[in-house]
Amino acid sequence: MAKKQYKAETKRLLDLVIHSIYTHKEIFLRELISNASDALDKAYYTSLNEDLTIDRTKLQIRIELDPVLRTLTIIDNGIGMTKDEVEDNLGVIAKSGSYNFKKNLENVDKQEEVDIIGQFGVGFYSAFMVAEKVEVYTQSIRESESVYFESTGEDGYRIETLEEKLPVGTKIVLHIKKDEEEEKYSEYLESYTIKRLVKKYSDYIRYPIVMDEEVKDYDDKGEVKETRIETKTLNSMVPLWKRSKSDIKEEDYQTFYQSKFNDFQNPQKVIHTNLEGSISFDALLFIPSHVPYNFYSSEYQAGLQLYSRGVFILDNAKELIPDAFRFVKGLVDSPDLSLNISREMLQHDRQLKAIASRLEKKIKSELLGMLKTDRENYETFWKNFGLQIKYGTYANFGANRELLEDLLLFTSSRDKKLVSLEEYVSRMSEDQKEIYYVSGETIDKCDKLPQAEWVKEKGFEILYLVDDVDEFVLSVLHTYKEKTFKAINQGDLDLSSDEEKEALKSKAEEKKDLLTSLKEALKDQVVDVRLSSRLKSHPVCLVADEGISLEMEKVLAQMPDANNQVKAKRILELNSDHPLIDALSKVDSDKVSSYAKLLYNQALLIEGFTIEDPIEFSNSMAQLMIDASK
Repeated sequence: MAKKQYKAETKRLLDLVIHSIYTHKEIFLRELISNASDALDKAYYTSLNEDLTIDRTKLQIRIELDPVLRTLTIIDNGIGMTKDEVEDNLGVIAKSGSYNFKKNLENVDKQEEVDIIGQFGVGFYSAFMVAEKVEVYTQSIRESESVYFESTGEDGYRIETLEEKLPVGTKIVLHIKKDEEEEKYSEYLESYTIKRLVKKYSDYIRYPIVMDEEVKDYDDKGEVKETRIETKTLNSMVPLWKRSKSDIKEEDYQTFYQSKFNDFQNPQKVIHTNLEGSISFDALLFIPSHVPYNFYSSEYQAGLQLYSRGVFILDNAKELIPDAFRFVKGLVDSPDLSLNISREMLQHDRQLKAIASRLEKKIKSELLGMLKTDRENYETFWKNFGLQIKYGTYANFGANRELLEDLLLFTSSRDKKLVSLEEYVSRMSEDQKEIYYVSGETIDKCDKLPQAEWVKEKGFEILYLVDDVDEFVLSVLHTYKEKTFKAINQGDLDLSSDEEKEALKSKAEEKKDLLTSLKEALKDQVVDVRLSSRLKSHPVCLVADEGISLEMEKVLAQMPDANNQVKAKRILELNSDHPLIDALSKVDSDKVSSYAKLLYNQALLIEGFTIEDPIEFSNSMAQLMIDASK
């Protein structure tokens, strides 16, 4: 039969299929296997409606390789095609036989049950990305004549009937292109490559994908004594996430996780969930038991694997998981995704957003359950990924605060153990209106801060913040269960009784001249010098006025583009009951400036700041010792 020409628009589309639509050439195997799977599905569902007998246990997809002839062959014993169907489906690109089959089922109620993958009619032509010629031999389940199709791509095709009747099904023969400098097409004639691609893209096709493999037996001397051919099944067929949870053992999850996600340890937690409704999906998620080595680098690939009807679609789908939960590994399989013609991206993100919303709620629920019922396990998780939860809380101006705030943990002054915000609030006295916290380099340094001593003596619990992001987190939270956050070393700390306030006011009036002199000496460093209501045994401390805190100033100063222009408004506070106050009152007026700088530098050291002039500080200390010895 004479060669037929594709229509002009078909030629343009074929060129797009070969050169533009698909990101990776290896996708061709996924497309052809998916088409074969559809053909098997069609045969089975046709048998339900017509007088046909199909043994579903014998349905399969076979792959054959011939490196000498440079052919890759895919054979299925599915529904096959008539000559008209070959003309209609292979002679016209983007006309999908699978789509029409599902649409025209006699039993309309079964349409939703038909799990057919291909619905765009372009997958077959992905073969031309790797093949210079494609041959198709097919025998319809309904008609007697067998049909042959041949095409070398854009220059056309020919179709003819065969005298010899073929077995029911379809055989596609790809004549693989010769190697080029930048493309090694010969790899698609290697059994290793084929097995790898089947495992990657088509491992969960419901029918066995088989390929003959040469197996050698060796004698005691290590010499080959026998060579035989065995038929090996390349795919696992039934996805773990599709099985009933009651039939899955813990070691099944562990083995799957380690092999699928290349981890040498078992996951800390497994989340196996599914949803049926306007959008249906199965999800199998894992929380690793350790922090991946590259987790906080740009090399780390976050996101979940995406499948549609068991066929691999996309790796690292970031849209499925909020950044706060980027440590979660796993996959989602949904039959309801709106795929584009390359089955690589989504035409609409509405489905992804719906799935992502359900997943983030499920992950939060599982983590909260662990926090409440398995505290030790949760604290292990927090040690690994708590920082990421904090970053997620702060990100996007606190957009995810409601999702994450109940998962946060901070160290408590009560017993130096981790505490959630809910636990802190539950222990607050009825008259306590604020959640107290303080920031520092370490838990020990926070606990030894002069301000902490007095707050603890008053019977209040303090959260110790030791991560750079902590104050940013509390700044976006602002409140928790209507309780505001209050730094014990910033602004006014209203914990004194009326009698204590009156005594402090009287003392300040008495020492007014001293305080004025100290303030004048430090006018370039602080906005005020005052007697403190927050010191117990320590003589001096540095606090910040409202606005930027001392700790936030330090964090901002460490940023790459910092210019040290963002500073807290510093206030030097003196202990009104410390003997130092009376001693300073007796110092000669010409020495007040030196003592003021000494006190300020002491307060800087306590807060973890660098002294502005260490040489001056050293000389002042030496002079102080000299004066004391006279």
